[in-house]
Amino acid sequence: MSARSFASALIGVALAAGVAQAGTARAAQPQQFDSFALPVGSAPHDVAPAAGGAVWYTAQAQGALGRLDPGSGKTVQIPLGDGSAPHGVIVGPDRAAWVTDGGLNAIVRVDPNTFAVTRFPLPKDRASANLNTAVFDRLGHLWFTGQNGVYGELDPKNGRMRVFDAPRGAGPYGICVTPDGSLYFASLAGSYLGRIDPESGAVQVIEPPTPHQGARRVWSDSKGRVWVSEWNAGKLGLYDPATRQWREWRLPGDAPHAYAIFVDNRDTVWLSEWSANALVRFDPRSERFDVYALPHAHANVRQLLGRTGEVWLPESGVDHLVRYRYGAAEN
Repeated sequence: MSARSFASALIGVALAAGVAQAGTARAAQPQQFDSFALPVGSAPHDVAPAAGGAVWYTAQAQGALGRLDPGSGKTVQIPLGDGSAPHGVIVGPDRAAWVTDGGLNAIVRVDPNTFAVTRFPLPKDRASANLNTAVFDRLGHLWFTGQNGVYGELDPKNGRMRVFDAPRGAGPYGICVTPDGSLYFASLAGSYLGRIDPESGAVQVIEPPTPHQGARRVWSDSKGRVWVSEWNAGKLGLYDPATRQWREWRLPGDAPHAYAIFVDNRDTVWLSEWSANALVRFDPRSERFDVYALPHAHANVRQLLGRTGEVWLPESGVDHLVRYRYGAAEN
């Protein structure tokens, strides 16, 4: 079934969902996917476009950080060390790749020119943190989450690290920073949004309207509003710190599962939806969803990231990276 036919079939489901503030779905534009094969067995978990056009990805099953040249389709993989199982990757202010490595229980920096690997291990009393996702704040400090109940801060200049216990224990997953420098993380197991005080490290728990929704990943828009993918509930959540108010929209389809989330430079929201094996676009202005079937079945897209005109998706289930190009037709 094509993306257009699939999205059209979902319209009635979305309208019949009976959810307050539910969005509507519409037929998607023709697909603009480009697919790039990676080494077999790499299981790419996260992806991060870099300056100059290259794209980093974590080869979680092979203990390596990969870099794709989209122009040639060629990849290179940098081993991160014995026992490595990298989860997240972002590009830092220094243009290096920064990795949250659950296997090494360390933050890892990979130099973009020499591929030199530098590790920042967590304290010995914080073993098996199950490191997840990271973000840089306005001071150049890296903040990270660990699903086994921690979050923390690393100052790359001196290697100083602080690690804190998360409210309700296990669960910290996605993390983001807003334009004013505020830090938020989502707790999947705890089903809450947490706001971090960067001075004390204390967390304010912010409850979404739907109980046990499974807040998984978070992203800020240009206005400082925080968008949340609600895995268990199959919803898109929005928290506005200015008003302290929430809104939620159920994704189209039967039993949707919203995993990854990314907000582009136009404040358009993108999600990966596992039940439909699709990339979902949400327009906050019209409150409409577009659904784009992914190129490969069982893609298992766990994270999204982009740059102007592009959204990048790691298909962990089939060892591919996918680029979706959007343009004026989708405005």
